[in-house]
Amino acid sequence: MNDFSFSLDPLLRRVLEEDIGPGDLTTEVLIDPDSQGSAILIAKEELVLAGLKVFNRVFELLSPDIRMEPYHRDGDRVQGGEKVCRLKGGIRGILMGERTALNLLQRMSGIATLTHRFVERAGSSKVRVTDTRKTVPGLRYLDKYAVRMGGGYNHRMGLYDGVLIKDNHIAAAGSIGRAVELARAGIPHTLKIEVEVEDLAGLKEAIQAGADAVLLDNMSVEQMREAVKIAGGKVLVEASGGIDLDSIGEVAGTGVDIISVGALTHSVRAVDLSLELEQVAS
Repeated sequence: MNDFSFSLDPLLRRVLEEDIGPGDLTTEVLIDPDSQGSAILIAKEELVLAGLKVFNRVFELLSPDIRMEPYHRDGDRVQGGEKVCRLKGGIRGILMGERTALNLLQRMSGIATLTHRFVERAGSSKVRVTDTRKTVPGLRYLDKYAVRMGGGYNHRMGLYDGVLIKDNHIAAAGSIGRAVELARAGIPHTLKIEVEVEDLAGLKEAIQAGADAVLLDNMSVEQMREAVKIAGGKVLVEASGGIDLDSIGEVAGTGVDIISVGALTHSVRAVDLSLELEQVAS
């Protein structure tokens, strides 16, 4: 996914159509179709960059003559006031794609920046900070790519690439043991089974049933420490639920293997980036 091996184009064409529709009324009446020029992208605050290839592709789809000169790469820490890249080509295409390209880049860089802060606050190279499925529908690949650019890791991509038995699955199956039994019988041997547990009794049941990993749902720090002792390295232990920048360091100190944070993607603040025209020539 680092190289966006899936096709971005269908997604980007949809979001461009949403904004431009049959045409950009303002640009078409003000800008000569032959006008050429350049624009500079500037970081207005400190950030971790993610999505520059997406940003560039928006303009390529609008005008094949637009070229980007990057000064940074995804994953770079960029200071406020620094130039990120320069665009050269048709002014119409630059103006028509500006908002869509910025919306995507600002969100993705916001995710990368926030992820970097969580990783720093965790303060341990032994614990993985991961995302969740709480992403904007249609943008999951972009959101999860941005998490990796910030130094985090991806949880399962969707319902199709991992087994995570949650409370409602357990209620439907009748018990943790029965849910694990059914999952084990129905999936390839190469897949692992993770079980969400709400207390230490559920943790013990999941381990006894043969789960490969357990997700500690909204447990206290004291419960997490005890859960890690009980697990004893027999299963991977994931902490989740309401973990923020103030609490992640303490959670990491309990010895859990994974900390999943929905906030990385579900309510992230877009960072401040500005695209400014430099030269215009007809």
